[in-house]
Amino acid sequence: MKVSIKKISEVTGFSPATISNALNNKKGVNKDTAETIFKAAKKLGYFVDNKMTHIKFVSIKKHGKVVSDTPFFHNLIEGVEKESRIAGLDTIICNLNTDDSDYDERLSEILSDSSCGILALATELNNQEMERFKSALGPLVIIDNWSDSMKFNSVMISNADSMYNATMVLSANGHKNIGYLKSSTTIKNFYYRFHGYQRAMQDMELSIDPAHTVRLEPTMDGSYRDMMEYLKSSPSLPSAYLADNDIIAFGAMKALKENGCRLPEEISIIGFDDLPFCEISSPTLSTIRVPKQELGRTAVRRLVEIASDKQSIPLKIQVSTEYIARESVRKI
Repeated sequence: MKVSIKKISEVTGFSPATISNALNNKKGVNKDTAETIFKAAKKLGYFVDNKMTHIKFVSIKKHGKVVSDTPFFHNLIEGVEKESRIAGLDTIICNLNTDDSDYDERLSEILSDSSCGILALATELNNQEMERFKSALGPLVIIDNWSDSMKFNSVMISNADSMYNATMVLSANGHKNIGYLKSSTTIKNFYYRFHGYQRAMQDMELSIDPAHTVRLEPTMDGSYRDMMEYLKSSPSLPSAYLADNDIIAFGAMKALKENGCRLPEEISIIGFDDLPFCEISSPTLSTIRVPKQELGRTAVRRLVEIASDKQSIPLKIQVSTEYIARESVRKI
């Protein structure tokens, strides 16, 4: 027997009219009131009979320095759409920006739709910002991020292990003095990648020189500008660098070459993502290939699973990567 609006009214203290307006997404209901009502309705089982009829892929930008219009995200969405068709579900793409005046309203509308499954591309969000998604009435999977609360199903890249293995590749090629091109914008992915590098250096008993960790903006122009500024001080340079992503690597490579550094004869570089530009850069960029479509397809498969089994425990799924050897790494 479906829970009645009267029952929700008794539990929350709000009038049946207010509850009806909130559950039907009508304007005029205070945001906090609506969230309280939806939370109570979900707990009481008001939405238990609803079926997932479609998927909303929600791409959320906070600053746009990481989530941008690159082939990485195009391929991710393509994987989502392919797997959704196999499951017989339509995909709706929703682009949100936390700075927009209607962000809260649009997000609340998405989270209160119990008929849809939500794939939230939360790359740029922190733990606190992801808390909002706990109120989602339909099944939810976080993509490319993970909350320390362990309350969400999540599909992400195996960041730490990937960078650990890339550091080992440099070591196998004779490099002992290995630096790091680190994003000045902090996200979980970059945090874990740097941790993988640190762990590998520790396991190989190699020291990390803080002067060889260079903080660069994760955009092409920004990383070039910041690397040029760093090189003005004529610092000693390592024989190799790992970069948080390919974009940072490209900008740094341009700056190094303009300052007379020969790549890879003097400095080797490994990126992360395997963007198409890696194959046409000079030198071509060795990098870590992320199976972007599989990341999206895995997220859809997990969404379908939890839609049919709402009692399942949250899973943190990490998709493995592949090192792609090109010209930017030299054996010494």
